Amino acid sequence: MDDSRPQMTQEELLSITATTVSLETGNRAFGIRRSLGYKLAREGRYPCRVIRAGSAYRVVTSDLRRTLGAELLGQPA
Repeated sequence: MDDSRPQMTQEELLSITATTVSLETGNRAFGIRRSLGYKLAREGRYPCRVIRAGSAYRVVTSDLRRTLGAELLGQPA
């Protein structure tokens, strides 16, 4: 994890309203360094679905939440 940016909290993850987020945001959610995140995305080994948009990578928010087990947090049981 990049020590300069703390890992994303569950509250932050659940507050995302966009369909996709930047790779940087995904990296923060997973607690991985920028360089490792880009390497995994290029190799098709990122922990959740990533979409390539030109030269940028976008992380699918629903997959990010599902992978981190946060998709049902905050919903009534």
